[in-house]
Amino acid sequence: MGLFTQIVMFVLIISILVILHELGHFLPAKYFKTKVEKFYLFFDVKFSLLKKKIGETEYGIGWLPLGGYVKIAGMIDESMDTEQMKKDPEPWEFRSKPAWQRLIIMLGGVIVNFLLAWLIYTFLLFNNGDTYIPSNSLKYGIVVDSIGEKLGLRTGDKILKVDGKKATKFNDAVLDIILGDDITVDRNGQEVTFPITDEGKKEVFQTQGRNFMTYRSKPVIAIVADSSVAKNSGLLAGDEIVGVNGKTIAYWDEFRKTIGNSANENLDISVLRDGRKEELNLTVPDEGAIGIQLDFEDLRTTDTYSFFEAIPAGFTKTIKVLTDQIRQFKVIFNSKTGAYKQVKGPIGIVEMMPTSWNWTFFWSFMAMFSVWLAFLNILPIPALDGGHVMFLLYEMISGKQPSEKVLERGQIVGFVILMGLMLVIFGNDIWNIVKRFI
Repeated sequence: MGLFTQIVMFVLIISILVILHELGHFLPAKYFKTKVEKFYLFFDVKFSLLKKKIGETEYGIGWLPLGGYVKIAGMIDESMDTEQMKKDPEPWEFRSKPAWQRLIIMLGGVIVNFLLAWLIYTFLLFNNGDTYIPSNSLKYGIVVDSIGEKLGLRTGDKILKVDGKKATKFNDAVLDIILGDDITVDRNGQEVTFPITDEGKKEVFQTQGRNFMTYRSKPVIAIVADSSVAKNSGLLAGDEIVGVNGKTIAYWDEFRKTIGNSANENLDISVLRDGRKEELNLTVPDEGAIGIQLDFEDLRTTDTYSFFEAIPAGFTKTIKVLTDQIRQFKVIFNSKTGAYKQVKGPIGIVEMMPTSWNWTFFWSFMAMFSVWLAFLNILPIPALDGGHVMFLLYEMISGKQPSEKVLERGQIVGFVILMGLMLVIFGNDIWNIVKRFI
């Protein structure tokens, strides 16, 4: 049932985004009295699952779920239907329209994707607010594992800046570090700036960034499990662990490390209880778990927004997501980071979906993916919207249209580039599945 939910959520998100993107082309085309021959969700290579002709347009659902398209008369597109182009231009064809109208038609899909993300983020902020951990609330600094250390971070550091920009939200700082060039930290009272190495980033991407950095806390016990080693030793909720075998313990990560290295060993535990120091004794089991849960400080804060405050905040959020995605390309195309190996296709994205329905995730992911589609489609690659825009801008600046042969060759080159990228992406998905069984 979990996999079914993941697939349904992914297909629904993609379907909505594709339909709205193609509507962005369809509506201005109809407004400018341009004939739209087809409007398809997914691609109908050789055959379609459903189709119905209404007026001059055939609406349908294809079987290949790699996007969708509208086929506009008098336009060289991915269909490579050049027969119509050999005839004299008709007034209802794309090629007969002024360049500015053609530009609006081609930009329509990207604009709709951007506006959709802005709308979703606006309502999410209005309904849910913005919940995050302020960086200045981490009074004990951060905890990093061996991967975090390869990035140059140290346990106890307090993140001050990434690429010279003040780190105000711990949640954002994690991504900023992965995408950034240098970090400034408060280390034992001194301000230290150091570069983020490609080797360190490679380690992060190989583990998909799992918990290389979190926040530090005091070892104050919240829950002691029944029938556990901790319960039998006399540990109680509210106890603060201050020492092990005579060694002072100040933070939870120090205690956890000691426990992890002490399987089957007898430990003397010092705790503060109601202002008094108590001495206890326990033997760590093989699995290294003694049965306690910490009283992690809830450092999160939530900024709330009225509807009219949420509108500009939603715009700012959309721009930040777009900026982060552009920055990701610099990392992905840097072979030293190995980030390109972690690029996910449909299979990998389905695995990211929650196994039970989550509306907040649904809308958040749709907004993020909508920005991603807008960014990808505006890239100046023939066969994408950005490729058509590139040729149109050339025409508007130079005053002459590119020849049909140039446009046809451009489509072929763009198609080859896109197919190459798809092979890499699907290859990553398949290889990541194979690795689980090796």
